[in-house]
Order: sequence, then C-alpha cells, then structure tokens
Amino acid sequence: MQYGFIIDNRKCIGCHACTTACKSEHDVPVGVNRTWVKQVEQGSFPDVKRHFSVLRCNHCTDAPCVTICPTEALYVRNDGIVDFDKDRCIGCKSCMQACPYDALYIDPETNTAAKCNYCAHRIDVGLEPACVNVCPEEAIISGDMDDPTSKISKLLKEQSTKMRKPEKLTQPNLFYIAAEEVSIVPEAASRTEGSLWGSQSLGVGHYAKEAEKLAFTNKDVLNEYFKQYGEVEEKIDAPQKLKSVELLMDQAKSVYDTPDKGILWGKEVSMYVWTKAIAAGAFLIPFLAWAFNLAPIRSDFLWAGLIVSLIFLAITGVLLVMDLDQPKRFLYVLLRPQWKSWLVKGAYAITGFGAGISLLAAAKFFGWEGIIPITMYVTAAFAVVVAVYTAFLFAQSKARELWQSPLLAVHMLLHCIMAGGAAFIIVQWFLGTDDSWMLFLRKTLITALIINLMLIAYEVFSKHSSKELQLTMDSITKGRYKNSFLIGSVIFGNIIPISLLILSSGSTLVLSAASIAILIGMYLHEHIWVEAPQRIHLS
Repeated sequence: MQYGFIIDNRKCIGCHACTTACKSEHDVPVGVNRTWVKQVEQGSFPDVKRHFSVLRCNHCTDAPCVTICPTEALYVRNDGIVDFDKDRCIGCKSCMQACPYDALYIDPETNTAAKCNYCAHRIDVGLEPACVNVCPEEAIISGDMDDPTSKISKLLKEQSTKMRKPEKLTQPNLFYIAAEEVSIVPEAASRTEGSLWGSQSLGVGHYAKEAEKLAFTNKDVLNEYFKQYGEVEEKIDAPQKLKSVELLMDQAKSVYDTPDKGILWGKEVSMYVWTKAIAAGAFLIPFLAWAFNLAPIRSDFLWAGLIVSLIFLAITGVLLVMDLDQPKRFLYVLLRPQWKSWLVKGAYAITGFGAGISLLAAAKFFGWEGIIPITMYVTAAFAVVVAVYTAFLFAQSKARELWQSPLLAVHMLLHCIMAGGAAFIIVQWFLGTDDSWMLFLRKTLITALIINLMLIAYEVFSKHSSKELQLTMDSITKGRYKNSFLIGSVIFGNIIPISLLILSSGSTLVLSAASIAILIGMYLHEHIWVEAPQRIHLS
C-alpha cells in the first residue's frame, strides 16, 4: 500500500480552497502552510500566462526528513504516509533542512515541526484528505497507488506526469499532470521578497524576531518592482491602480508562494561548528605529537589541551541546546534516539569525547598511568568523529546542495587541526615557549593551511553540478558574502597566517597574531558555508 497525490494542473484554477481547508482541518496558524498554491506569471503584456501549482509534502518513499530526525518525531506509516509526532519533536529544524520541497515549518504556537500528514486521521476512518474533498475542480486526486483499481493508479498509467526534484532521489509520491517547469522548478522563475497578490508576514516560529525587519508593505513591493524595471517612483500612494501585466518581465516570475522561512540554522550553528573544532583540535594536536613522536609533550601541555577541550566542548553543548526551539527536550536526542540521524551519532560522540577527556584528566591527577595510552587512542577516535560528524549531518540535509560536497568532512578535519594548533600557540603565552613544540605547531599549521586553500580553490573553480549550487557559489564569490569570503576567510584567515608563520622566526607575538587570524577566518568560513545555502529558496 502506498498513498500518493496527483495534482492535475489542467483543472486547477488557483482558488486556494485546498489551502483554507487544510488550515481549517488542522488549525494551522497564520503565516505558515501545510498546503499552498504557488502562482507564476510568464510573458509580457498582452501575451501573459499564469500557472498554478499546489505544493505540499511529497510523502517520499525515501523521506530524508525521517532519516535525519533525531527523535523519530517523523516516521513513515505502513500505508506510506509520512506522519509526525509533535510530542517527540525537539525543534532542531533538521527536517526542514533535509526536505527539498520546503514542506515543513516550525509551528509558532508549539515550537515544533509540522507539515501535511495526508490527513491521516481522516484516512484511518475511510475519508479522503480535506483538500481533496473541497477542491471544486477535482484537481487533487488521492488514493492507494498500489491498488490497480484506484483512480490515482489509473491516471498514473494513462497520463504523462512530472514530479518535483527527482534528482534528489527521494522517490516523491506526489505527481503533476501538465505541470510547467516554471512552476515546479524553483530556479526557473525569478522571485521577489514581496508579492502583489498576498502580502504575507515574513517571519514565523523560530524566525519571528526577524518579522518586523523583513515584513514588506504593498508600497515596498511595488517600489521594488519599479526598481527592477527602471521605473523608480519615490512615492506610491495608490498601488491598486496598477495592473500586474504592466510589471511583468519577459521571464517567468513567482508572484505568490509560501513566505521565506529565513535562516533556519543561524549563528548558534556556525559558532558550535567552530567551538567543537577547537575542542577536538586542542586534544588531537598533543595526541598526534605523542602518538607519532613528532614532538616532546610536557605534562602542562597535555593539561592545557584537556582544559581547553573541556571548556569549548561545554560551550558547544550550550550552543546546541540554544539552537533548539524546544530546548527543554534536548535529552530526547540521547534518550529517544533514531540512530540513522547524524545528530544522534554526533551527540553520543560529544558525550564519549567529554567522558574520555574527563577520564584522562582523572588518570593524570591520580597517577593511573596504565590506562592513559588506551584512553588516549579511544578519546582521539571520539575527537575525530566530533570534528567531522557535522559534515555527515549536513549531507543528510538534501535540500542544500553546497552541503553535499564529499570534501566537507575533510574541510572540518583540517579546521580541527588548524583550530587546535592556533589555540596551543595562544596558550604559549601562559605556559612559556618550547622551541621544538613551537616548530611542530608551525609546521602543522602551515601544512593544514596550504591544503585548506587548495580545497577551497577546488570547490570554487570546479564545475558545479546544479543551478542551485551555482547560485550558492555565486553568492559566496560574487554576491553578498564576497567580502567576508575573499577578504575575511581566504586572505585574512589563510594567506596572511601562512606568511606570518613562515616569516615569524619563532616570535611568539607574530605566531599569536597568525593564530588569532586563523581562528577568525575559520569562523567566517564556517558562517558562510552554514548560511549561504539557506538563502536559496526551495519552492
């Protein structure tokens, strides 16, 4: 049994009855939608077309939101419906990053994720979803696609259909008849921040604090249109007198869609990626020197590494909890784990790493020399997982193309080594210098920085596999992040530190300046890589 939807675009009149029925059935708050109708206008006056597409959860066979959810708040029923349990949700927003179809949102009243659940409560008593019942043109068809006698099964055999983003390999179970590319492919139609057709308040749920800054009035929207078309008006007092056809460009333009959800993972995530790199690196640097006999390790160096690791690991934990929309439920990740999620694996890795560091500190303090070697190796394994697990979590976020890079884990491991080496050079101010140790740190940092620059160059200049990825990279190298990336991350965070490390002649002051630049540049890079992909609209 596999329930699915067909949207017949030959019949849809864009009346929004499905949207209102869904809101009424599930008491969906204002500003968010489980089902909505996207409107795209194409052409220029007098040859203009308007396309409608009903958008919602695709109830994927291989649902990435289910895989990434750390607490099994999202799950697939036996009939193929992807349902959710708000009482298990911790508000981590991972599902929203994983869904390529922009189908999930944070409910501003419960601070938990929600989406279309196929009206599962109605299906269980033999009824159809509310949107199907209310559609005046029978443009929405639901049913069991595995039943050869069902209407949906027959239509799938008789009609040519399309699906949204098949390249994501989610096997969506929502199909469109006679759908135009401009309405189901986000990059095919340009998009403005506002809409002539529906001035919806921007910023709901976790993003509500930004609503006041981002909300657009009709006057703002029209001025924005005029700026695009070279007809700027300083003041517009009667926007209703203008017709939409007078404002159209030759290309397709989305004029009505669900509000942008904004940056789901913000500064807390950027900071925690940075702090956990310092925490893992502060241990791995002395471990590498000890395990491979690369430099003599003074006892106070090892103590410094353990203390720095514990401090930054604690900060990482605080940032992780702060990013949750249901922070009181943070223990659900450990107590109600869904083991396919890298959020769960990462949480256990952080716990194991913290336990390993604590055990090493106890062994050093009480003189339990016999357990130190094995504890060092076990803790190092946890440290590596802590350093790179976020790369695999990001890879589970199928909605964001930039995060699918196989080099992301290598980047994070390099950042871990860079952060650890930089932290130890700064620590030298408090512990006193050691020439052989400082030489080891310099060589390690120079090598890591050079490799890091090579990886950055490869990602920037290599051919990008999709338009979405190209748009993201353009925003990093040519758009809003250009200065932060080129000046902050590349030059200040990599090239200048390499020069200082090579020319320093062992000066603690110069090396410390290089280390501070590395840490600042690394944070800027993490922030850009976390935020930039989230600015690409998914619907």
